[in-house]
Amino acid sequence: MHPEYRNPLCARYAGNTMKHLFSDDHKFSTWRRLWIALAESEKELGLPISDEQIAEMKAHVDDIDYDAADKYEAELRHDVMAHVHTFGDACPTAMPIIHLGATSCYVGDNTDIIVMHEALGEVRRMLLNTVAALADFAEHWKDTPTLAYTHFQAAQPTTLGKRATLWMQDFLLDLDRLDYTRDSLRLLGCKGTTGTGASFLALFDGDSAKVYELERRIASKMGFAGCMAVSGQTYTRKIDYFVLSVLSGIAQSASKMATDLRLLAHLKEFDEPFESKQVGSSAMAYKRNPMRSERVCSLARYIMTDAMNPAITASTQWLERTLDDSANRRISIPEAFLATDGILTLLTNIVRGGSPYPGVMRRHLDEELPFLATENILMYCVKKGGDRQVLHEAIREHSVAVAKEVKLNGSDNDLLDRILADERFGLTKEELDGIVDVRRFIGCAVEQTEIFLSENVRPVLDANKELLGAEAVINV
Repeated sequence: MHPEYRNPLCARYAGNTMKHLFSDDHKFSTWRRLWIALAESEKELGLPISDEQIAEMKAHVDDIDYDAADKYEAELRHDVMAHVHTFGDACPTAMPIIHLGATSCYVGDNTDIIVMHEALGEVRRMLLNTVAALADFAEHWKDTPTLAYTHFQAAQPTTLGKRATLWMQDFLLDLDRLDYTRDSLRLLGCKGTTGTGASFLALFDGDSAKVYELERRIASKMGFAGCMAVSGQTYTRKIDYFVLSVLSGIAQSASKMATDLRLLAHLKEFDEPFESKQVGSSAMAYKRNPMRSERVCSLARYIMTDAMNPAITASTQWLERTLDDSANRRISIPEAFLATDGILTLLTNIVRGGSPYPGVMRRHLDEELPFLATENILMYCVKKGGDRQVLHEAIREHSVAVAKEVKLNGSDNDLLDRILADERFGLTKEELDGIVDVRRFIGCAVEQTEIFLSENVRPVLDANKELLGAEAVINV
């Protein structure tokens, strides 16, 4: 039975690794590791903390009594103090020095930075696997001509592989932004109630050098290059905005790509993976709706709108801190990561298992190429000695007539047959076939794809090859 609401991001979309990163187990064990780092650093700087106390704390990092914590929080109405007491119950010898000199944001904000850093690493891994899948796709289809569109109207041809490079380029830009943001993350540190470090200055008898050294040691123990230079009680909430902006950027790229795939599915040029017993529609059994791409667009829309939460939160913080950020951040940050996890898994799954249909692409090219080739035909015939004005008028007459037949009666495009039969052009079948060879119309698409893959994509994938090969299994 499921009598309570379950978050669909966990039940349907996100993977186990990302769900663990935002789990209570990971959060509160990280709190305990931060309390240990604080105690160890305070001891190293001369405070009377024993090895026995630290060993006791280290022995109880993961055995969290949630029932006890819930009882304490119901009484104290304070989650950090509830877990201080719960940790202290497990570590009675260490209880007097747990959280010594710290404020709640020492564990809360530092943990948030740590988890976001780890979660960005997981997003990075998944993003690289999406790019790798697209790289293989582009390589395989680099010389497969397909009709390109502007305004979703037929335009000059491209290749399917070249089209995939456009999706990859967006994701590589997202990767650059992710790496910059992740590498720039710093811990809050241990700056106390209003960011002045006053409580720690008192603990160290006015020795400010030890206050600064305390932060450096904690950062090092937690695997960070350092702490923020200044803060109020919390780190600036602009950091949350920067992080969710990265996720919003990925969502934008994903939605653009998934929308393209939905359009191609309508054109019958591409199908998503479709399992043997999958149902495309409850009413129309023949349908193969692009449900995975639609899901990508749906989740992406959520992420893009969710990115407004930290923007508003950052703009409304009062002086050294206010608590109206807390409830919002508990929801907006984890859900943005969980949704991003879902869309990248979906995209990788779609690219690896999807089916392009070159025959349908060729048919669409055949429908439009006669119109696209008319300028080439005109130039060829003029070089043979034809009258440019006469030929231009002939092409106009035939094009108007054919377009009318195609639109009014659904007729096939027979423009090339009409031109071949018109003595004003004086063309042979062999000449005309050469003029309208689709490869004359795809420009540098194949070469562009090869250069992009070799110069922009493969070096990134080679530098991160240990992160590739991830599974992309979807739950529903």
